[in-house]
Amino acid sequence: MAGSDEGAKADGAMLAIGELADRIGVPTHVLRYWETRFPQLRPLQRSGRRRYYRAEDVALAEHIHHLLHVQGFTVEGARKALSDGSGKAAAPATGIGAVRNGAGTGVPVEALVALRQRLVAALD
Repeated sequence: MAGSDEGAKADGAMLAIGELADRIGVPTHVLRYWETRFPQLRPLQRSGRRRYYRAEDVALAEHIHHLLHVQGFTVEGARKALSDGSGKAAAPATGIGAVRNGAGTGVPVEALVALRQRLVAALD
């Protein structure tokens, strides 16, 4: 007789697209989109083009989700982070954090502050 884990899959079992989507908290169309943008993400496709994600696909999808939704990378930034071999980066070079510290902009922070002050003065 089955216990409370009825329907639960063993570690390493392949997941259908809906199961993976539920697991990482994104809609299924997002996973399909990621497949077009991240060449490393290639689930098995069986009859009826149903997708089945192996353990390594699940780990990669979770990593992509972390890069995009936790660390704040753009899709292009996440692609670069994955393709550089390490799959890791300290912080994205875009977004509010980058503007605050000038990271990745090639512009000194002082110049950004001065520009902001000129913009504020122009709007007043």
